[in-house]
Amino acid sequence: MSTSEASDVLLQDFLADPAHLTLELSAAVARCAKALDLQHAVVYLVDLQQRHLVPQTDVASSIPVDGSLAGWAYRTQALRVEESETGGVTAWLPLLDGAERLGVLAVHASALTSATLVRGRALASLLAMMITSKRAFEDSFVRHTRTEPMHLPSEMLRAFLPPRTIGNSHVVSTAVLEPAYELGGDAFDHSLTQSTLHVSVVDSMGHDLASGLTSAVALAACRNARRNGADLPTLVDSVDEALARWLPEQYCTAVLAQLDFETGLLRWSNCGHPAPLLIRDEQLITDALERDADPPMGSPAQLSAAPRRTHETMLQPGDRVLVYTDGVTEARTREETLFGLERFADYVIRATAGGELAPEALRRLIHSILDSQSGGQLRDDATILMFEWRPPVR
Repeated sequence: MSTSEASDVLLQDFLADPAHLTLELSAAVARCAKALDLQHAVVYLVDLQQRHLVPQTDVASSIPVDGSLAGWAYRTQALRVEESETGGVTAWLPLLDGAERLGVLAVHASALTSATLVRGRALASLLAMMITSKRAFEDSFVRHTRTEPMHLPSEMLRAFLPPRTIGNSHVVSTAVLEPAYELGGDAFDHSLTQSTLHVSVVDSMGHDLASGLTSAVALAACRNARRNGADLPTLVDSVDEALARWLPEQYCTAVLAQLDFETGLLRWSNCGHPAPLLIRDEQLITDALERDADPPMGSPAQLSAAPRRTHETMLQPGDRVLVYTDGVTEARTREETLFGLERFADYVIRATAGGELAPEALRRLIHSILDSQSGGQLRDDATILMFEWRPPVR
């Protein structure tokens, strides 16, 4: 039996063994690497703020996302190879669960061959699925990717949040949210159905546990209505009714949107929120999505006699739409000047022109905002969600 055939048998035995489902990640990585005839492999998961790649082993050190080959693989979602200090080579492979960046996989081998790369990519795909399935109930993953204690309101909100990035062959949606460990009332949601991207960004009144609860109820009402097949106006009404019934003293602003990613039709409702931005052909299309906002969600809407409005526009291939909270544009630099809408849009435009992937553009943008603050701290929650329509060329 050839080495390749023996590796196939070992991998098949591993996948067919139900016991692998309960293995610790390090043990699973070791067994998979052996089955694929790889010398050694180490998983690095990105921390909550996407600044460090944290090894899931005690024998390696964290690696900065910026300024390292491992970070380059994470940022670009592409392979990077370097000579190993102990001899041989190290291949850095991105760990991706669909469109979501989890971290990187370091594969150490005596030499770089096509077989090594194929097996390394197979291992990265297998481990990404395993990590995603386990991190929902294994706190060790959470602990490894946090660099400071999480405040209670933030803990509650993060339990409701979806992955940072989702997507398919037609559309990608990605979001960032700060301050990572001290969230108050900002939250986002995005999901995909057979033909539609659903997006929600909410900003609740206040900055405490009640604010977080308001956003949590708003997200739950959105999902419940969406999963019951509600159209956009009915979905918005469902959130209004839920907040007015269960939290009558609380309210939130929000943008709820639906993109038909087959046709490019964008429909949205603006409930007291900053207007979304449209970037097309590396330019901000001024006021393209500017509409008079309806009242905030919850009791204010119940007191208004005017019905909610749904707006529509057609996107063009390559368009990027940004939905954000006012904590982004109202952030202040060390010089006490506003970050501002113009600087915000300009950064995204320059990232687009430079060919940056949408998740990387937002990662760098939120770091730029944080790094410009006195002490690196925001005065208010700042959430940015960006989706890009990129239908296949026919």
